[in-house]
Amino acid sequence: MSMSGARGGRERLVVIGGDAAGMSAASQARRLRGPGELEIVAFERGHFSSYSACGIPYWVGGDVAERDRLIARTPEEHRARDIDLRMRTEVTEIDVARGRVRARDVDSGDESWTSYDKLVIATGARPIRPDMPGADAPGVHGVQTLDDGQALLDSLAHTRGRRAVVVGAGYIGVEMAEALINRGFEVTVVNRGKEPMSTLDPDMGRLVHRALEGLGITMVNNAEVTKVHTGEDGRVRAVATEDAEFPADLVVLGIGVRPQTALAEAAGLPLGTHRGLLTDLAMRVRGHENIWAGGDCVEVLNLVSGQEQYVPLGTHANKHGQVIGTNAGGGYATFPGVVGTAVSKVCDLEIARTGLREKDAHRVGLRYETVTIESTTRAGYYPGASPMTVKMLAERRTGRLLGVQIVGREGAAKRVDIAAVALTAQMTVEQMTALDLGYAPPFSPVWDPVLVAARKATAKVRPR
Repeated sequence: MSMSGARGGRERLVVIGGDAAGMSAASQARRLRGPGELEIVAFERGHFSSYSACGIPYWVGGDVAERDRLIARTPEEHRARDIDLRMRTEVTEIDVARGRVRARDVDSGDESWTSYDKLVIATGARPIRPDMPGADAPGVHGVQTLDDGQALLDSLAHTRGRRAVVVGAGYIGVEMAEALINRGFEVTVVNRGKEPMSTLDPDMGRLVHRALEGLGITMVNNAEVTKVHTGEDGRVRAVATEDAEFPADLVVLGIGVRPQTALAEAAGLPLGTHRGLLTDLAMRVRGHENIWAGGDCVEVLNLVSGQEQYVPLGTHANKHGQVIGTNAGGGYATFPGVVGTAVSKVCDLEIARTGLREKDAHRVGLRYETVTIESTTRAGYYPGASPMTVKMLAERRTGRLLGVQIVGREGAAKRVDIAAVALTAQMTVEQMTALDLGYAPPFSPVWDPVLVAARKATAKVRPR
């Protein structure tokens, strides 16, 4: 086992994780400080760097033709900017007391220690695999990294049967269900919740349920997978719940992800209730002056509820990286928190949410009113106008906006950004009714659907 050599007085920044947060941090630090001042070493255990994990379902489904379209910057491009990116190298230990990390070459097994002055932990997340028989059988796939996506595509090419089961109906679950339909599979989605998309309230999730069934997908709600059955060849052949069995030539796990923080926990770094690393506003790990963390391995502050939350999204990871790189490079930046905005689609049905769901508001002790309205994406008389449903939560008495959910056809989802800005500004629904939004018949009705919901919510929260 070797130890890295002298640095000639330069500081060394070590980054664990070569995707969005890690390489954004490395790149931003390099912009601020040249190679003569700061040495940057980054470790990535996979085959790819700086890629869009969010694009994997669309690559699997055939909407994105080539894997390389998802790669924002190759290892060679990072190295050309004097970032020593070491691929297929996994960090196995963080020695906080001595300021060093131990890394293992995945292919050769060789190990070495690398010392650091500053450390960035960007270890990401891992797909949740149910603790049950057969969960690791060939033909059962999680989809989190580009390596996972490649393994799934290889499996699709060699799977003789055309029956697929998707376990879970969150963002990844519904996107992968559509991707598999596009690939010619018969798809069953097994979901433990009352309706798909638990990030929505069940009444809005019901709209997604209908859209999935409209694609020919079999939706099984209120069902939890208890076992994966395998055949004589060891491959998956069926998925079982307590009272049913679903034949499967391929299984995709879409039941969410967990922060990959075992390395940080073993080093004694602080974790939150969701097992994500805890940081301050500068994304510095709490209690550690020269260690930062970002991306899918951290918890973030929800600005609406005031509580820490686990929200693994690429948008946050890139922002975290910018903040970390600025601070590690000697500048100053903060990440104040999130309001919980996310969008997705099932075929041409768009799904959006921001802020709190009903159960979120109830859990933190907020009293609220809800309104749900039906409108159209364009002026009703304009060609291409299609229906959209907007649900809005507002705090009782104060009228403060608490959350918005939107389900509709083309042009619906990005309207959630209006609500995201309003939440960040802590606006009331009455203040929202006066927003000067853009209008023309090809883009919206004269009263935008979000503002129609705000008007109705205003009337409902006013003291009688």
